[in-house]
Amino acid sequence: MTMLSHAQAEQFSKIALGHVTRPFPNLPQLIMRDATDLALPQSIHPIFYGSLDWHSCVHGYWLLARLTRLFPGLATRNDIEALFTRHVTVENSMIEAAYFDPPIRRGFERPYGWAWLLKLSAELHDHPVLGGFHAALAPLSQRILTLFENFLPIATYPVRVGTHLNSAFGMLLALDYAALYPATGFTQAIREKARAWYDRDRACQAWEPGGDEFLSSSLVEAALMARVLSPDAFAAWFAAFLPDLAAGQPETLFTPAIVSDRSDGKIAHLDGLNLSRVWAWKQILHPLPMDFAARQRIEHTMKQHLDASMAHIAGDYMGEHWLATYAVMAMQTGPNW
Repeated sequence: MTMLSHAQAEQFSKIALGHVTRPFPNLPQLIMRDATDLALPQSIHPIFYGSLDWHSCVHGYWLLARLTRLFPGLATRNDIEALFTRHVTVENSMIEAAYFDPPIRRGFERPYGWAWLLKLSAELHDHPVLGGFHAALAPLSQRILTLFENFLPIATYPVRVGTHLNSAFGMLLALDYAALYPATGFTQAIREKARAWYDRDRACQAWEPGGDEFLSSSLVEAALMARVLSPDAFAAWFAAFLPDLAAGQPETLFTPAIVSDRSDGKIAHLDGLNLSRVWAWKQILHPLPMDFAARQRIEHTMKQHLDASMAHIAGDYMGEHWLATYAVMAMQTGPNW
């Protein structure tokens, strides 16, 4: 499987630096209480105002933090440190957190943006270059933690679409942050909710992808269960969830998505689907035995999916403002990517 190279890391860091502070075009999810709430993105969100939308900006920062951890000698390292110094301050984090104060905004960016914010915070914890910014981001990350903790008990049903609303993806990203604070009970809350929602799922049909999906709803669910179950329990659950993988079924999971128009922001999501499937398969294969019957077939389709979309990370802003994150996800290994 292709591994992330230093040259790719340089390219991706330059792409991210070019969009995390680019305020326009902008797709705000501005929940206005009255006319006084109308303001430019950078005044409402002094850290995460670029990259077309809030969540893409958040994971653009995660991408930069991740790349500096993996490649401390990046030529862009000084620019990345300067970016964090300018924007990731306690004051700005408090402003970002305050946006969630009105009850009408408690669902802003739930769960995708929440999960990426917690993933960013976890990445900054003990980071060899940017570790000091973990504390600076704490007012916002702690607010998101509280929102997430309050939401899980009232979430009766999971959202299974392969877009930002997907419940399994949100919980999976949040697990690394939860592990940093075991006393909160957040990890246990995620495990219990995952099992309540997905334990009994059998013979998944994998009717995917939808026309604007960037996640595989079936594989993301399985990736979450790979994290919350023991290896033996997961192997048994997965055998029942996708029982015909060794025969190449469901065929949809082994077929890269076709992206007909990369200037269309929704259709461009399908490049993300190809990349996120590779990432999800890695999470799934990690706890399974090496002689797992479908391993070779899965590894082959992972290469096909990478080949289908890796050449299209840059070129049109509709994909360029976010796809590098998913490329790095796809080329990471192990469950704690």
